Amino acid sequence: MHVFFRLAGRTFGVLRAEYRQLTNRYFGHIERFDGDARDVCRQIIDRLWYKDFYRTSLGHFDFFWMRDFGTACVPLVRMGHTDRVHHTLRWALRHYRKSNTVTTCIDSIGNTFNAPSLKAIDSLPWLMHCIWGSRYELNKSERKFLQKQLRKYIDTYLHPETGMIRADVRYTEMRDAVIYDRSAYAVTMLPRMSRCASKLNLEFPFPTGIYRQKLLNHYWTGEYFGADYRTDAFSAECALFPFFLGIVDNEQLFNRTYHYIKRHNLSEPYPLRYTDTPEEFRYRPWMTAPLMPNYAGTSVWSWNGAFLLHCMKHYDHPHYEREYTKFADMIERHKTWPELLNPDGSWYYAPTYKGDPGMVWAALFVVLTPHPETVNAGYETTPR
Repeated sequence: MHVFFRLAGRTFGVLRAEYRQLTNRYFGHIERFDGDARDVCRQIIDRLWYKDFYRTSLGHFDFFWMRDFGTACVPLVRMGHTDRVHHTLRWALRHYRKSNTVTTCIDSIGNTFNAPSLKAIDSLPWLMHCIWGSRYELNKSERKFLQKQLRKYIDTYLHPETGMIRADVRYTEMRDAVIYDRSAYAVTMLPRMSRCASKLNLEFPFPTGIYRQKLLNHYWTGEYFGADYRTDAFSAECALFPFFLGIVDNEQLFNRTYHYIKRHNLSEPYPLRYTDTPEEFRYRPWMTAPLMPNYAGTSVWSWNGAFLLHCMKHYDHPHYEREYTKFADMIERHKTWPELLNPDGSWYYAPTYKGDPGMVWAALFVVLTPHPETVNAGYETTPR
């Protein structure tokens, strides 16, 4: 009976998420905020706290999303919201333990589910990142659950001898509209999880160094970290995450990556377009034309723009202020934090989807400052 209710809850969670996506497209309201870019972001973060957890957006993503919260978790701590971050983690861990799995999403009544449909390879790594990054104190039951999930993760996704991602498994990840074959982003999440497991005294048998070498030896193209085993095309999250998480901390390689971004106008009109070669990727049928054309192609994704800014500030890049100003202009133009925009900077509308407003990603911008030499560089909010 418990299994039945668990499956029913997951089904309900998925159906509700799809329903909200469609109704938001035609009937959803975009809440706008006054003030400069950082003021707007602070107001969004305040509005996203809901009883027990941080919602993902002020639009149709009114539930917990592990990946999105993961990227915002440590910046939220830096903003002074440690109590709410720990409350969110305690709430999420309770529902994960109850369902005996770590999923992408949890709705407000505790249903755990994956969106879109498949399990995500980065859910457990982001959970581990949040626990260590926010210095959350695990109790005995939570620790036992996480160790079990680590073993399950290895059995599901990794080759038992090498620790590398198996070629025969299917999953979703950050750029969930695309079907990847062992992306650079997915590989980058593994050493982050390994690092956090070590800090938390949990067992994960594969050291961080093997993944760093894999990134450098297999994915580095000479200009950026290529997408996956199928193509070495540019995909923003794959190109940036080795730097953003500090797995590859190399200023020269980052400067080459930014040079490619600049040369191909990928940060115009705002940082950052997903790719300059959308035809190189395979898309999930319901997340591309005609239903959602250019959803993860040359569209501007603010999430990736925030990662770019963090990396630029970390390396004190001379163009940081210019990119920061463009990003602030984007927020002030729309008076909210847009999930994604059309290539001309206008709001994204498609037959079955509208870009969501007020993303929890706003925390990533609040911890940045306009000038690279100031001390509260957001990149450092990822503890090593």
